[in-house]
Amino acid sequence: MAEPPGAPPVFCRPAPLPQTGWERLSELWRRDEQQQYPEETVNIAKAAFTAGVVGWLYGGLPAFVSARKAFIESSRGEIFQSRADAVQSAHRAGLRSFIRYGWRWSWRVVAFTTIFNVVSTGLSAYRDKTAISNFAAAGAFTGALFRMHLGLQGLAGGIVFGTAFGVPAGGLLMAMYGLAGETLQEKRRRERKELYEQRLAEWQSKLSITEILGETENNAQGRPEMERARELKNY
Repeated sequence: MAEPPGAPPVFCRPAPLPQTGWERLSELWRRDEQQQYPEETVNIAKAAFTAGVVGWLYGGLPAFVSARKAFIESSRGEIFQSRADAVQSAHRAGLRSFIRYGWRWSWRVVAFTTIFNVVSTGLSAYRDKTAISNFAAAGAFTGALFRMHLGLQGLAGGIVFGTAFGVPAGGLLMAMYGLAGETLQEKRRRERKELYEQRLAEWQSKLSITEILGETENNAQGRPEMERARELKNY
């Protein structure tokens, strides 16, 4: 709805800080005014990329060496056009294994890391605190998800493995937060509060200016009427 000409601008009060766990959780997936995602969400994407590279190297490099060695041993009786042709054939065999087994490890490590980070970050945001229990629960959930197709025994083993992975991983992150002086949740809470106070101060300043302009305009409109009434009285 358009404002009438000459009407004072309407300034909305800044939105209050998120109070519930669901509000803090939904805030993780919303962009700010600069169209940027929160630091926690960006860290999840960075961790997924790093996990993919590490998983590919972990699965691909041993497969490359093993396949190249197996090709050399199995092709001793074959005749190649030159030494360079033999070396290239061995490298191609190793490269095929590098891509094949590197991909197998890469997507699994990416999936495990991403699910673990999403759950642990979500729990920290929902509870509004970073604790070892968040990482233990995230590890147990992720491990159970990966092993649930093996039945109850596999499910129990996945929970144990995930918890054993989540506790030291969480302890390492908590130690890093201790060195930094604050956790991501504490940093997020502080920045959110500072931004809210800044916006509130700007809103109050604009509101006071609007009130002053309104009073000035009213006084300017009332002065001619007072002068006209005085002239009629004198007449």
